[in-house]
Amino acid sequence: MDYTVDSIGSLKICQPIEGYRFSIDALILAHFINLKRFSKALDIGAGTGIIGIILAKSYPEANITLIEIQSELAELAKNNVKLNNLDSRSRVICMDAKEFNETDFDIVVSNPPFRIPGTGKLSPHEKRALARHEISLTVLDITKIAQKVLRHRGRLYMIHLPERLIDIIRIMSKHNLEIKRIRFVHSKEATAAKMVLIEAVKGGRVTLKVEPPLFIYDEKGNYTEEIQKIYMF
Repeated sequence: MDYTVDSIGSLKICQPIEGYRFSIDALILAHFINLKRFSKALDIGAGTGIIGIILAKSYPEANITLIEIQSELAELAKNNVKLNNLDSRSRVICMDAKEFNETDFDIVVSNPPFRIPGTGKLSPHEKRALARHEISLTVLDITKIAQKVLRHRGRLYMIHLPERLIDIIRIMSKHNLEIKRIRFVHSKEATAAKMVLIEAVKGGRVTLKVEPPLFIYDEKGNYTEEIQKIYMF
């Protein structure tokens, strides 16, 4: 596979030239996790590993498991873990996450495919289609996996489309995951939200905190100060 080596702050990430490449969504989601510490994290649909790698760098006592169903992306994720000297605490598994059976994780994180098949334009490129449409991994799948592998009071973190939020709340609540914190992401001020960040707690009480919005660009079209800090990780 032909790939590029890209820098995100102090990190180096190999990505395929054609096919799936991580976007700002993954960086925003990784930085939405604001715990003081945790021991075990599971990244579902890890792609080339950017979220798991950021978590391993940010939480030096944590062990990170990254699951990716596409073998070529999983191989790049393994290379990226080694490239960033995180292989002592991070492992990459190439498998269907629905078959994963380990338990007692503190957090689960997923930057899933956003689109339901039949909505939006389905990419003719198979790898991009898997990354963008719910072909092999749905919100319900992620919720069931999290409910199974998380310890009591463990947390699920996800980024998704605002128009899917009501459906996501219903699915998670049905599986003992209560959404505790959300943050809407906007391209600019005075524009509609384009994404929503979600934190849900297994066995949590029904209370919700809506955080101030995150804006990607300022009025001049440049990254906001908060986004610049995320990229300087």
